[in-house]
Amino acid sequence: MAISKQRLGYLYLATAMVLVGSTVTASKIIGADLPPFTATALRFAIALPCFALLMAVSGARLPRLNWRDWLLLMVQAIAGSVGYTTLLIAGLQRTSAVDGGIILGTLPLVTAAIAVLLLGERPGKPAVAAIALAAFGVWLMSGEVAEPDAQGSLAGNALIVGAVACEGLFILLNKRLRTPVAPLALSTVMAAFGLVFSAAASLMEAPWTLTFTPDAVAAVAYYALVPTVGGFLLWYAGAARVPGSEAALFTALAPLSAVMLAAGLLGESLSATQIAGMGCVLGAVVLLGGTRRSGPAAPTPG
Repeated sequence: MAISKQRLGYLYLATAMVLVGSTVTASKIIGADLPPFTATALRFAIALPCFALLMAVSGARLPRLNWRDWLLLMVQAIAGSVGYTTLLIAGLQRTSAVDGGIILGTLPLVTAAIAVLLLGERPGKPAVAAIALAAFGVWLMSGEVAEPDAQGSLAGNALIVGAVACEGLFILLNKRLRTPVAPLALSTVMAAFGLVFSAAASLMEAPWTLTFTPDAVAAVAYYALVPTVGGFLLWYAGAARVPGSEAALFTALAPLSAVMLAAGLLGESLSATQIAGMGCVLGAVVLLGGTRRSGPAAPTPG
C-alpha cells in the first residue's frame, strides 16, 4: 500500500527531528574527549565536502550578494554554526544530556524572545504565555541542581541556553538578508565559514597535542553526516510535502528525542521534575506553533 505524499512528508520531518535530537547525545560523547572548537572544526571539515557535492549534483548556485549580506552570513556562521556547536559541547561537559535535551526544546521560544528584545516585535498574548511556560519548564528542571558538582550543573545549563540563543540569532539574522539564499547554498556557506572560524579558534586548544579517541571521532563523524547532512535532506524533503504551519510543529520532537536517547543510550536518570519540565517546554512549543503560519526553518543551520 503506497504512502500518501503528506504522510511521507510527516515521516521525513519526524525522522529529521529525531536525528537533530540525537546531536545532544553525540555532543555528550564528543565533549568527554575533545575540546569544543577542535570538535566543531572537525564536524565542518566532514560536512562541507558533502554539501559541496550536493550543490554540484543539484546544480545549485550561490546568488550574487552585496557586502552587507556577506557580513550577515559571517555573523550567522559565528553564531549559528560555531557558537551553537561549541556552546552545546561545552555545556554538555558540565551538565546532563537529559537537561541539555530539555533546554534544546526552548529554541522557538528563545527565538521569539530575541525578536521581542532586539528587534522590537510586539508579541501576542499566546506568544507571551508560551515563553512564560517554557521558562517555567526550564526553571523546574534547573531546580534539580543541588550541589556545585552535580551532573546537572547550572553553569552547563547556562552554556546550553547560550547555544540555543545563538541558534535563535541565526534564524532571525537569516530574515534580514536582502537577497534570499537557498537552503542548500546557505548550509554550504555556513559549513565553509564555520570551518574557517572554528579552525582558527581551535589553535587555542593545541589540537596537534590531543588524542583523538575512536568514540569521539565516530561521534563527530555521525554529527556531521547524519543529523547535519542527512537531517537537512530529510527536513526539506518533508517540508516540500507538508504545509509550513504543520512542519514547524515537528520541531517539538527534537527535545523529546534528545531526552529519550540520553536516558536510553547514556543511562542517565529522568526524574519526575524533569519530565514535568519537558512537558511544559513541549506544550509551549505547540502553543507558539499554533500562533504562527510561517514556513519552517532548517533543523541544522550548518
